[in-house]
Amino acid sequence: MTLTIQHQESYSRGELLLRSFFGFFYITLPHGFLLMFLGIWSAILTFISWWSILFTGRYPQSFFEFHVGLIRWQVRLNARLYNLSDGYPAFGISSTDDKTSVEIPYPESLSRGLLLLKSFFGFIYVLIPHGFLLFFAFIWGIILMFLAWWVVLFTGSYPKSWHEYLTGLIRWNTRVSLYMQFMSDEYPPFSGKP
Repeated sequence: MTLTIQHQESYSRGELLLRSFFGFFYITLPHGFLLMFLGIWSAILTFISWWSILFTGRYPQSFFEFHVGLIRWQVRLNARLYNLSDGYPAFGISSTDDKTSVEIPYPESLSRGLLLLKSFFGFIYVLIPHGFLLFFAFIWGIILMFLAWWVVLFTGSYPKSWHEYLTGLIRWNTRVSLYMQFMSDEYPPFSGKP
């Protein structure tokens, strides 16, 4: 999986202020409302995919493409909510964005044994260790977002290393989600590095 969020040369102070004070109303609410319903559909497709993998060893390709589109939408949204990108995030599963990119290769076959292991013990060997570390990583990320907000406000630029760190957090979280949603058999690394 590759996930990138473009670091811009300059950031709009006006958009930063608009997102900060009114973003909940014009970004979070409309996108969150639609993503809530798509999340329900995603859960249904994941349930059906579980059975498909168990009996055939394959993830239904149309379901996989739906989930990839949903992940791309969530990345576009998070890039704006974390102030990593300017512009309004596009709506839709098939929409594109010139500032974010997510590529997830379709697995030709998936392990039935890993499917069962993830289903019954994934909480223990994936979610607890990754969740514990991501919790603290996100606390540091919140601090960096707060500091970056002021830097962008006064300078119009986002510190590149902070941008890479926050992009890495999104990447790490996405890898864990891919593994736990049975879309990959590759255990997620404990890092957000590309």
